[in-house]
Amino acid sequence: MIADITLYRVQLPLPKPYKVAFKTYETFDPYIIEIRNTEGGIGWGEAHIPDGYSKKETPEVGWNFCREVGAQILGMDTGEAKDTIWTQKSNSPMAATALTTAIEMLEGNEAFTIKDDARVPMLAGIGSKTLDEIPDEVDSLIGQGFKTLKVKVGFEVDDDLARVEKTRAAAVGRAMVRLDANRNYSREDALRFVASVNPEGLELFEQPCDSDDWESNAAVAAVSPVPIMLDESIYGVADVERAGTIEGVDFCKIKLKRAGGIENLLTAMKRCKELGMGPVVGDGVASELGNWMEACCANLTTDLAGEGNGFLKTSARLFTEPLPFENGDIILRKGFWPEIDREALAAHTRETERLGKSTAAAAQ
Repeated sequence: MIADITLYRVQLPLPKPYKVAFKTYETFDPYIIEIRNTEGGIGWGEAHIPDGYSKKETPEVGWNFCREVGAQILGMDTGEAKDTIWTQKSNSPMAATALTTAIEMLEGNEAFTIKDDARVPMLAGIGSKTLDEIPDEVDSLIGQGFKTLKVKVGFEVDDDLARVEKTRAAAVGRAMVRLDANRNYSREDALRFVASVNPEGLELFEQPCDSDDWESNAAVAAVSPVPIMLDESIYGVADVERAGTIEGVDFCKIKLKRAGGIENLLTAMKRCKELGMGPVVGDGVASELGNWMEACCANLTTDLAGEGNGFLKTSARLFTEPLPFENGDIILRKGFWPEIDREALAAHTRETERLGKSTAAAAQ
């Protein structure tokens, strides 16, 4: 039974700002969830809900969900607790995932059992905004072993096209290039972008338009010379199946924090493959904890380069034995099971709350 839950609001520093279309990150600010059972077992979960990421799910909404639903599941067995979370997950899907994955880790979910050493390929983002610097950065990243690179677009179309072309020309024949608009283009700008982009060496174009604007994303997919991948539109199997009906959408990116848990993520990725699309997993703003969980799932379901590289962007690690990374790959060692570095966690925690029997009584 679940005996104790501790919530941590964490702030992980970034050595350099990380810019996406809708914001610039100076820090990553995930919630880390620790759940203990009556036998002394421990499970951990994570949710990073950035300001501006969702119209409905804000950082405060997620924190309050963890507090309120966490109090409800105290004293329950793990199955009942997951059912309780699931019935309320629409109120805060990412917070629900954090609680659920902590329980799945507590249960020793089979996805976390690494039976043989494995390598999970990751992509690397192009950070240069000056055109003359891009070829050197491409050479450096390829030299480090990365075989897939990503260019963030969704800003100003002509500038985006110039950066994409500089990257594509430098990488063609040596590494694939992905494009990501982070849903920031209007339909008109996205259509203008795909009408001008050179598709040679480009693997996919991620989430051109708003996550709720399926019609505009479909319009872009219908004419794009580069296959489309939906990301922010995808929360689970139903969204994967909807994407599978759209001509030109050949990939889905399924982040753990939106899927609702490990089992749900694996189900969605398998369904993606059944529908003839490529499943991509990974959260570029997650910590080592969330990225390790995603790598475990990727290891079981896909050969496509993952995007769970958030832990490489921060200057702080949360595992006592850091997650190995070499030649562009996360290394999953046989039998590896992470242990949280409590000193590092404490050093980067801004707020903590412990839910126990008194909390549960007050919530009833």
